[in-house]
Amino acid sequence: MKLSIAGRGVFQLDHLVLDVNGTVASGGMLIAGVRERLVALRQSGWQIHWITADTRGRQAVLAQELGWPAVRISPDDPRGEAEQKAAFVRDLGAGHVVAVGNGSNDALMLREAAVGIAVLGPEGLALDALEASDLVAPGIHAALDLLLDPERLVASWRR
Repeated sequence: MKLSIAGRGVFQLDHLVLDVNGTVASGGMLIAGVRERLVALRQSGWQIHWITADTRGRQAVLAQELGWPAVRISPDDPRGEAEQKAAFVRDLGAGHVVAVGNGSNDALMLREAAVGIAVLGPEGLALDALEASDLVAPGIHAALDLLLDPERLVASWRR
């Protein structure tokens, strides 16, 4: 998706990177309405990646529900979860990435991405994720709807 945002520039956004627990899932369960929005985004050309340490042990079930696997990070990696997520965004080409998350371990990826969207969901929103973001959405549905209707994103983010 190519966007021209007044006061910010032109962006070619191709990748959507989503945190899993607390963002697209709550209590280890996919939030209702997320699957349909993600499928619509994929059909419109977005490359969608979801990234998780699988702290609830339900990622295989979630992947089956959604229809594609998640990128797994290791809680034992010495870089830490936050840096692994940020590195993933950099490897995709950060200037082409929209990242969505809610936790402290999402802050670095939100900062690295061309557009970082923090979501306030059922599991809360960490202050450092909020501070690292470009936009805040009241939940995952609103965040995904910004991408399904990019004029919303432009209206919110323009200067």
